[in-house]
Amino acid sequence: MNYLAHLLLSENSPESRLGNLLGDFVKTDALAPFPLPIQRGVLLHQKIDSFTDTHAIFQQSRQRISVERRRFAGILIDIFYDHFLAVHWSTYAGVPLDEFAQSVYATLIQYQDMLPDTLQQIAPHMIQHNWLVSYGSISGIQSALERIAKRLKRTNDLASAVTELETHYQQLEEDFLIFFPELADFVHQQIHDAPAAFS
Repeated sequence: MNYLAHLLLSENSPESRLGNLLGDFVKTDALAPFPLPIQRGVLLHQKIDSFTDTHAIFQQSRQRISVERRRFAGILIDIFYDHFLAVHWSTYAGVPLDEFAQSVYATLIQYQDMLPDTLQQIAPHMIQHNWLVSYGSISGIQSALERIAKRLKRTNDLASAVTELETHYQQLEEDFLIFFPELADFVHQQIHDAPAAFS
């Protein structure tokens, strides 16, 4: 899953959300300096990724990507699912997306000195261009794919991969609407029924 999903599925605290975001930037063996709620967020991030990557519906979505871009299918579906989460936000969240995004940006500013270098570089752009809200539009997804395409070292055509979303929009949306409630249930169980998993 991409940034928006990880943030929403966090435990309901700024530190947990930050930890869930840091999961893409911090290795498990580098967690010691961080407060426990942030460590828990990173570990939950990893559990979300593991559940997602092995889920049949996520695999089905990956197979919808054209053969030419199949090697990047996991990245693309992560981004596309964030789009559908933004589109259906009110179904899964108790606050408006813009309000939620602003609270995340405030946390990034509050903890900026603690952020890994890469996230310190990304955060100002995320805030300035309101990435989390932008995922709700096709143009926002286009911009996200262009950013990822520039970061990847190997040659790729991700900048034009928004066509995969447009071509398979209905099927991918149906996949997401089946998958996301199952992921949310899994996360709820991890947080509330298995707290030892984070110790």
